[in-house]
Amino acid sequence: MAEASTTPPAEANAGAANGARSVVETLAASGIEVCFANPGTSEMHFVSALEQGAGIRPVLCLFEGVATGAADGYARMAGKPASTLLHLGPGLANGLANLHNARKAQSPVVNIIGDDALSHLRFETPLTSDVQALWPTSSARRPPTPRGTAGVRLRPPRTAI
Repeated sequence: MAEASTTPPAEANAGAANGARSVVETLAASGIEVCFANPGTSEMHFVSALEQGAGIRPVLCLFEGVATGAADGYARMAGKPASTLLHLGPGLANGLANLHNARKAQSPVVNIIGDDALSHLRFETPLTSDVQALWPTSSARRPPTPRGTAGVRLRPPRTAI
């Protein structure tokens, strides 16, 4: 009889490439060193990718307004781009006032906004929203497949996006 593996599934797949890890590695390669995050359950793959050590320091924030304000302040004071991780459209809405300020100040902030799993969209859950309608200058797109973000390349932004 074979022995059961004692390695937790998350650790067993730690080196496996996925969309979240690709985004984190691209952010790091673009000069982003910190991510101010207020994650929910839909962003756990991204949080896991941050923990796997691509060189981006995650900073947990208890409210999206804090995350976006901290990213703006960091970008202004350090003179480096910052990133945020926000929970779905309502999380973006909670941080919009600070993102407005960041944009006016031309602070380099990249916002990662979670979304429902494609298979859940048909349920129109309470937090399902149209991110592009909330922030028209975003590059929010729902890919036709989960692999729709492969090969994305980012340059550090000049202003908040």
